[in-house]
Amino acid sequence: MQLKQQRKIIFAITIFYTLFILYFLFFAFGRVDKVDQISGYTFIFLPNDFFRLPGLSDLLHPTLMDFVGFGNVAAFIPFGILIPMLYQTSFVRFITLFILSILVLETIQALTFLGSFDMNDVIQNSLGAAIGFGAYKLGFRTKNFWRNIVATGISSVVLMLGVWGIFGVVDQVFTEEMGPFVAINDLRDSTGNPSTGTKPSSFKIGGQDVEPQYNVYSAQGKETYTYTLGNKKEVYLFLNYGIPDQEDSRGCMRVTADGHEFLTVSVEAGRHEPDMSSIYLPQANELTITIEGNITLWDVGYKEMIYSWN
Repeated sequence: MQLKQQRKIIFAITIFYTLFILYFLFFAFGRVDKVDQISGYTFIFLPNDFFRLPGLSDLLHPTLMDFVGFGNVAAFIPFGILIPMLYQTSFVRFITLFILSILVLETIQALTFLGSFDMNDVIQNSLGAAIGFGAYKLGFRTKNFWRNIVATGISSVVLMLGVWGIFGVVDQVFTEEMGPFVAINDLRDSTGNPSTGTKPSSFKIGGQDVEPQYNVYSAQGKETYTYTLGNKKEVYLFLNYGIPDQEDSRGCMRVTADGHEFLTVSVEAGRHEPDMSSIYLPQANELTITIEGNITLWDVGYKEMIYSWN
């Protein structure tokens, strides 16, 4: 195949693929029909999930959102291959012009209400183009055109998998997850003494057997328990509560952290099932739990949001 004929074919493919991408950017997914429903411009300047690519668990149980980021990267790989095939250019010049083009398209999307300006998309699209450019440089090393095409395709897959793996590690590093459950009786109270929660013992609520694993808190009248968490951030407090069958009065409990009330619950006798609450504490140093009447709490503890490297 002559060089001039190859260039014409590549140019035609580039034009058609560009039109295909523009269709998806501006007209696909019912964008035109939704214009009348949009009342304001949407500009997202701070990226928040450009490291998020589908994990193996996502591939086993895929959803549309799992593949949005993946598609935003993969769909722009061909531009990194086609453009250098048409015009000799350095990577810096190519990626600079590409990013400027994507910024213009994202701005048009927002101003026409046919989408939004999203920095996540800019990063993902540019990453795809960079992968394509790298695959082109790795693949086009011989005079055999079709051999170069095959090598470029293989290089694209390898580079995409490499980026997927690297970003998966980065995603884990910067993603918080719930840490292990810590029973509150493992802490010390505000005086520095060990927790005063009684040892677990079974009882019945509404005829159901309740067998606490960690602790039990009850009151003869009113009791207050105060613990120091040590300025922990992003803590989820878990507690179970109810009035045992042998008790016939009502009770209530209140949970506060650093003087701010997060939960108040009143329970009447005859409640036919145990209940559970989960409380999110953005930051907590001093935790106070107050119980009155015959209400009983058990398996009270917390989980802290932590990074995997912690």
